[in-house]
Amino acid sequence: MSPEPTLWERSRQAALTEITTVAMRLILDQGFEQTTIDQIAETSGISRRSFFRYFRTKEDVVLGDLAGQGVLMQEALEAVPLSVGPWEALREAFDAIEALEGDSGTTLKIAKMMYETPSLRSRSIEKHLHWQSLLVPNIRLRLGIQDGQGDPSAEAIVACCIACLDVAGELWTKEGGTSSLADLYDQAVHGMRSAD
Repeated sequence: MSPEPTLWERSRQAALTEITTVAMRLILDQGFEQTTIDQIAETSGISRRSFFRYFRTKEDVVLGDLAGQGVLMQEALEAVPLSVGPWEALREAFDAIEALEGDSGTTLKIAKMMYETPSLRSRSIEKHLHWQSLLVPNIRLRLGIQDGQGDPSAEAIVACCIACLDVAGELWTKEGGTSSLADLYDQAVHGMRSAD
């Protein structure tokens, strides 16, 4: 059982949540590029320097949760029995963290902003590469690949699943959130796996 968070940790998390809420309100109202770090800091009642204690970049305000989702994804994948194949196990892990859930409200606005803003897209790809490093060891186990073997299969499978998630998310966004994100992901995986 994990130890209870300290008062300092709870205070920091509360401040982070409040700053994120303020920042996202500004970003969704004005646009990502139009919202400055100084404006976020001033509206949140903190200094610019304090902003950087909570976030490395402005992009992390929008995508910060993506890194945390990678750890949740790793935990969800490790909970899937090793007898389940790699593709199916990754699909189960995506379901467990609700990565394939989409709503047509705020999620759609954030996704649209991410796909249209090069710096957000780039940061998203960086965070997905971090996901890959977290997920590959489990997939190597499922495939029976020993450490030190030069077999790229696990890396390729994880990279393909993350790419399918990204492709499905972009199409879901272009369609205005009218399709099922999970169905689009499944179609992307099926198309890739059945291609000659």
